[in-house]
Amino acid sequence: MKSTMETEKPLYQQYLPEAQERGEIEYLQSVLPSTMEKAFFDYLRTVDASEITVSSVPEGSIVFATVPLLQVKGPLLVVQLLETTLLSLVNYASLVATNAARFRMLAGPDKKLLELGLRRAQGPDGGLSASKYSYIGGFDWTSNVLAGKLYGVPVRATVAHSYIMSFTSLAEVQPRTLKPLDGDEPVDFLPLAESWLRQVCQTLQVPHDRVNHGELAAFMSYAIAFPHNFYGLVDTYSIMGSGIPNFCAVALALNQLGYRTVGIRVDSGDLGKQAREIRQVLRTCSADFQVPWFATIPIAVSNDVSERSLEELMQEGNEIDMIGIGTNLVTCPLQPSLGCVYKLVKVNGCSKLKLTEDEEKMTIPGSKVVYRLHAATGETLTQCSPCKMRTTSWESRPGRIKTGPPET
Repeated sequence: MKSTMETEKPLYQQYLPEAQERGEIEYLQSVLPSTMEKAFFDYLRTVDASEITVSSVPEGSIVFATVPLLQVKGPLLVVQLLETTLLSLVNYASLVATNAARFRMLAGPDKKLLELGLRRAQGPDGGLSASKYSYIGGFDWTSNVLAGKLYGVPVRATVAHSYIMSFTSLAEVQPRTLKPLDGDEPVDFLPLAESWLRQVCQTLQVPHDRVNHGELAAFMSYAIAFPHNFYGLVDTYSIMGSGIPNFCAVALALNQLGYRTVGIRVDSGDLGKQAREIRQVLRTCSADFQVPWFATIPIAVSNDVSERSLEELMQEGNEIDMIGIGTNLVTCPLQPSLGCVYKLVKVNGCSKLKLTEDEEKMTIPGSKVVYRLHAATGETLTQCSPCKMRTTSWESRPGRIKTGPPET
């Protein structure tokens, strides 16, 4: 019965695993010394991870230096083979999650953070890891659609400058009509937006002939395609001389048809100063045109934001609601490598200690149990990982721990 079932499998299921295994063994035979015994390669064909056990802190946990993230037990050869894989999985993921958490702490709990690092990440795999672990570290969204699909990370994005620059005139706006939210007949959106543009320019005292009509056409086309999700990028040409008037005109036209704009974005210059100026314009339009929600349109910024520039933004006060961060998030420039290590601490029940010329490279022997110490106020004091061979008990004062004598 077993033999029959196997021969009824599709052809690729019969030969692929065996061929793959044969190819790997043959490659190892070609690069290892010719003195290697055949029995060793026969043994490699039988190796699996069935006897491996892995203990770890929960993903997303905060840990202190020297605390073990993983403890791996099993046959020494198999455990050793896993070293590079596990370090590769842990190092960058933990690093970028930590970096994301630092940005979150600087931004505070109320600002929305958008990860924009896919184009600057260390390759496509690094880009996916960055999106996933930035979310774990405290970011709200990613622009990486594949990360959203694979990991369930909320996806958010805006338009690109290239999209706006691809338009040159209002004649390129197709289609021109948009159906009002209440379900009436479609309305020609172009004259509606142009009418609002004249009013906005008068209110803001901006010459009507100064605005870029290609930019206006791009905003119109985007609004017609996504009336529920219109997001304006306003710094392609001139923020106050073109981008803001065009944005306000299109947003007010959408409002007349029952739609509400979701945001505005700036990608260059003094972000804090420009956000304050934009907020004032939005408040002016809100008051003059009697559209209350217009004053609170979310303002997003992005422009090579770093920890230092974010800290300065937060210290000076701002009108920013969302911050997009890419390069300085995913490349971790302040510490490009985390430096996790994978060390032998116990063999056949015997604890192992590495002695070295560099004191910081010495290892703590034995299996570990992690404890987190809290003050009476609830504040975390530290985290330690004594060996299992020692007993522990709490003293009466909160936040203190006493280590007992070795077990006998």
